[in-house]
Amino acid sequence: MKNIKPKQDQPEELRPRNPQRADIIPTEGFALVVDGKLKADFDDEEAARAAGVELLAKFPRLRVEVYNAETGVRTRVEVAG
Repeated sequence: MKNIKPKQDQPEELRPRNPQRADIIPTEGFALVVDGKLKADFDDEEAARAAGVELLAKFPRLRVEVYNAETGVRTRVEVAG
């Protein structure tokens, strides 16, 4: 099997992008933490909390938290009701 590598003469916008690493703790904004693993970044806490509530509605056994990068505090998300 032949290894395929991106050509160096390709324009930058056509090269594959490296995905954001999930093991790097964000330094700003808020992150959604699912079962102890960072999953998504958000600009504000309400958006992160809404995503967590939506995820818990589908999968209630998960442990979902919102991580505040500024304070370093994790807050557990719970579904009301």
